[in-house]
Amino acid sequence: MIDALEILGIGSGAGQDEIRAAYLRKVKEYPPERFPEEFERIRDAYETLRDPRRRMRNMLLAGDPCVPLASLIDGQLPERRFVGPGPWREVLKGK
Repeated sequence: MIDALEILGIGSGAGQDEIRAAYLRKVKEYPPERFPEEFERIRDAYETLRDPRRRMRNMLLAGDPCVPLASLIDGQLPERRFVGPGPWREVLKGK
């Protein structure tokens, strides 16, 4: 998967819109009529990244088997924010 990300020039947290925009940008840079081999690499990278199942499979298989599986998602977890006890108190008061 890292290859696909490098080919399109995007980060691992890229969303569908960013993946598509990177694909279109690369296709304009390397049109299939002039660069058929490079275009095929770009198209394969796009197909890999746009399908969530295929993207996940490649991410899991691309990792080092000796490294814990959780390390593959480091930095991709949503930020947890502490908002204090206020919201919980409001919920408990409503009962």
